[in-house]
Amino acid sequence: MTFSYSQVESFESCKWKWFLTYKEKLQVLPDDAPDNPMYLGSGMHKGIETTVEEGIKEYFSNYPVIDDRHITEAMKLEYLIPKVKELLPEERLHEYHIEDDFFNGYLDLLIPCTKHDMNLKYGQFDLYDFKYSNNISHYMQTAQLHVYKYMTEKITGKRIRNLYLIFIPKVTLKQLNNEPVQIYRQRIMKELEKKQVEIKSVEYNPVKVIHWFESVRKIEHAETFEKNEQFLCKFCNYQEFCLKGKDYMVLPSTERRQVGQTTKRKLWIYGGAFSGKTTFVDSAPNPLNLNTDGNIQFVTMPYVAIKDTYEGRQKKLAWTVFKDTIDELERKDNDFKTIVVDLLEDTYQSCRLYMYDKLGIKHESDDTFRAWDEVRTEFLSTIRRLMNLDYENIILISHEDTSRDITRRSGDKTTSIKPNIQEKIANKIAGMVDIVARVVVDGDVRTLEFKSDEVVFGGGRLHGINHTSIPLDWNKLMQVYDEANFNAGHTESRQIQPKEEKMDNSVSVSKRDRKRTKTVNSEGEEKPAPEQDIKQVDTGTGTVVGADVEELKQIESEDKPEEKEQEEKPVRRSRRDRKADSAEEAPVEKVSVEVVEAEVVEEKPARRTRRTRKEGNE
Repeated sequence: MTFSYSQVESFESCKWKWFLTYKEKLQVLPDDAPDNPMYLGSGMHKGIETTVEEGIKEYFSNYPVIDDRHITEAMKLEYLIPKVKELLPEERLHEYHIEDDFFNGYLDLLIPCTKHDMNLKYGQFDLYDFKYSNNISHYMQTAQLHVYKYMTEKITGKRIRNLYLIFIPKVTLKQLNNEPVQIYRQRIMKELEKKQVEIKSVEYNPVKVIHWFESVRKIEHAETFEKNEQFLCKFCNYQEFCLKGKDYMVLPSTERRQVGQTTKRKLWIYGGAFSGKTTFVDSAPNPLNLNTDGNIQFVTMPYVAIKDTYEGRQKKLAWTVFKDTIDELERKDNDFKTIVVDLLEDTYQSCRLYMYDKLGIKHESDDTFRAWDEVRTEFLSTIRRLMNLDYENIILISHEDTSRDITRRSGDKTTSIKPNIQEKIANKIAGMVDIVARVVVDGDVRTLEFKSDEVVFGGGRLHGINHTSIPLDWNKLMQVYDEANFNAGHTESRQIQPKEEKMDNSVSVSKRDRKRTKTVNSEGEEKPAPEQDIKQVDTGTGTVVGADVEELKQIESEDKPEEKEQEEKPVRRSRRDRKADSAEEAPVEKVSVEVVEAEVVEEKPARRTRRTRKEGNE
């Protein structure tokens, strides 16, 4: 088993979390908060290694849509990254990877002690680690740098002279009620100006390395994994599963997956009213519409009305109808291939009303400590069940919302375009689908766009496609999936199968020379050369020994016209030329030529010029 520092640290913090992460390998959707430490840290590291622009791009790439909060965090990165780079020399190694059969880790920064150490195999370096945190005292006591020093010297042979922690200040201010975003950002920047990037020296302590190895020994012999409930639990990715007992995880089937290819399509489509969303999915194979708005009169697909109904005198809420439908679809006792939810935001409102009735409240604000969380959990867990159904296509449809603005760093406001559903819900749903696409109407032209930027909510996880905008046509969308699958399979085959080396020893042959390439049999008949690879061309006669298959087929098709042409050529020559040639030409001996032995057929001498004919007559 290979260990990392973070893995052992996780075991010491909470054995149950370690078990879920490294033994069970349970995966959960990452936190989509704008101040996610993992996303901010990756953006900070990227910016220090490259440029500020690349760092912000790395941070933005973790989110399907960018709002004011993300831009505020990006402004912090824009200010702090140059401050850190000012303290570092030009020659440095970023994200240095060390690995063997026992340990795996990445060193944030190595700086050579002299200009010669950079290129030396066993050079001497100073080791740095970045911390985007204000908790200096905590990190000064950790064993991370001590373990990295020991393992780097053991694995690579490089010597680590000094250890340093670079603390990047973190400023977190709460936006006041009715405070304009520009004023809020100005307060943040003023607070940042008061802060300084600090570099703290750490004295190497081998005892901490020994304690780390003792923890490794505990992991190797651990049989029980207890929970350690503490303050940090509210930041844990397994909080819902561990403390609340919510289990959204589904075990995969035993069937082997085809790597890189998409066999089940999951889409989220949104657009304005009357843009043709429902008509578009009506072209999908064997669709079933779970319809909430009643707009089904112009489509042919069967549907289930997701609305409040009555069973006798008992009212059945729309959300209950929706869940019962999913229960029935899970049995797979039908011939449907495509499941459509039209509209997704209506099902969310139905879920809210269902939870109001269950919790005995009239609004989430009546029970702010749990109501919002209960509604969100109920909705997402049910949608996750829907997305896990074993059907060819799962399609979610929403209206678009253009009522919100975002403020750019310049202070300009621009309209954001996103699905008409709560933002936190939208980010979670985006993580469940292959493509988030927007229907755009321009006159009579309707297109499906799945590109993303800071204004338009969209994008996807399909790779290797050349277009991000296609006509609103089901077959065109399937071509996008086919293109992604083909490129994924093509890339995989290129990685697995080595390229065949082609030996090209052929010499370019003119069309006239190819036409003259003939063999002669015992009866004096000319025949085209057999289908063989071109190996050699006789420069004296132009005869080709072996020929390309396609070229020979062309030659064969031209045999009769060529023979006629060869018969007619002597007639066209002048009387004077024929007399001059008759004295010198010898009859061509007709022989059988074996291609394998590459014998060359004799041909008539080349036509002479006027000067050579005159000299011959003399």
